[in-house]
Amino acid sequence: MSKKVTMQQIADHVGVSKFAVSKALAGKSGVSADTREKIIGAATQLGYFAQKKAKPGSYKQNLEPSGKSQRDTIIALIPNVRYQNRHSFYWGRIIDGITNGLEEHQLGMMIVTEHITDNFTKLINPAGVLGLIGVGLISNQLLLEIRNLGIPFVMVDHEDPLIPSDSLFMNNYECIRRVTNYLLGQGHRKLQFVGNIRYSRSFADRWLGYRSMLEEQNVPLDQWPELLSFEGENRSEMTEALDAIIHDLRREKGLPTAFVCANDSIAICVMTVLMKMGIDIPGQCSVTGFDNIEDAAMSKPSLSTVHVNKEALGQRAVETLLWRIAHPDGPKERILLSGDFVLRESTGPLPS
Repeated sequence: MSKKVTMQQIADHVGVSKFAVSKALAGKSGVSADTREKIIGAATQLGYFAQKKAKPGSYKQNLEPSGKSQRDTIIALIPNVRYQNRHSFYWGRIIDGITNGLEEHQLGMMIVTEHITDNFTKLINPAGVLGLIGVGLISNQLLLEIRNLGIPFVMVDHEDPLIPSDSLFMNNYECIRRVTNYLLGQGHRKLQFVGNIRYSRSFADRWLGYRSMLEEQNVPLDQWPELLSFEGENRSEMTEALDAIIHDLRREKGLPTAFVCANDSIAICVMTVLMKMGIDIPGQCSVTGFDNIEDAAMSKPSLSTVHVNKEALGQRAVETLLWRIAHPDGPKERILLSGDFVLRESTGPLPS
């Protein structure tokens, strides 16, 4: 049997106090995000979590003979409420799917939104909570706190490399490969990917899928770096940022014949910029999106995009969580749902 990894060893490894390690691993505040990241990273590398089994086993004894637990509330945790809320085209649909899934099993839901790092444990009664579904980006501090409470949880559209859990995503990689392959089939050879690849795991996977398809077809990746890192909280900010970048790109090396965008909002901003520049879409330049939000069909020209079945993501998350509660020690799963490529007016053959 290997020797137990202690908090002191982690503290020595990172060069911090044992007290800081204890706070960070308990998901408590008082440690900077940067230090917490280092501590969790060191703990993972040294095998600290591997020796600590999470506590979901305690849920078994709460199951009645019918298999139904006395606990009947599922928490839907949506911390980045500014970008992720019921009214948001993308996240709202996922929450609808979770709601429908829970209704089928006659379970209640509590939506937890605001940025509650310190109050989470005070806010909920772990004894009444059956499990938790995290939607979108959740800090590892909060994930540690949930893990330490022993609440079974699954994540939608996010995974933390340091805190393993079941996770559900669209098959972003394969979907964007299909889009890129279609554009290459239409004769396009000058393409640009648009989207901050550090924004989310999904954006990163879409970028990897795009790159891999270009490599396979021996098309050079001539990527304009600023298109992979621009920021903007809303469409007007994104359009402003993209306006400057696309003008620079045009001046330095000419416009591509196709823009592959990481989501529909970005694609709509790109189309706005191109049309202001007098570029005909798709006559001179094709544009694709991802998600198929309501605006995609209504934009002028209408946007070719990948349809993401957001309700199905939410419903499947409920099924996955209930399976996890019944099988606390089963292997963690990463579930990928496929999406359909919806062809509309924003794409066409390479301009002759």
